[in-house]
Amino acid sequence: MHPQLEILLQIQDLKTQRRELAETERERQVEELEFHVNVEEAVQELDHKIAEMEAQLTPAIRNRYARIASGRGRAVVPVIQGICYGCFVSIPTALATDSARNDQIRHCDHCGRFLYVIG
Repeated sequence: MHPQLEILLQIQDLKTQRRELAETERERQVEELEFHVNVEEAVQELDHKIAEMEAQLTPAIRNRYARIASGRGRAVVPVIQGICYGCFVSIPTALATDSARNDQIRHCDHCGRFLYVIG
């Protein structure tokens, strides 16, 4: 898998964890009471790690990621059986069958999200 794509997936996962901690009251209570985690500190650590990982992206990829993530939520989505799971539109067959499909950064022609092919 392309190293920049791996970083994008990790950033997306960290942002999901952050959102769950920061926005879900139930999740916050469980973390604080059961695991004795200071949620505010955990959110700050996640923010720091996200910024650190975003700095590893090339400027063009970082800008595209920021633009997509701000408007559509998930900026990196899988392609399963030739379908983009961001917009549910078929992608070109050449992309879905390319043997080096995850060795390059690719995006959906319809929604613009970054793609990684499964299967």
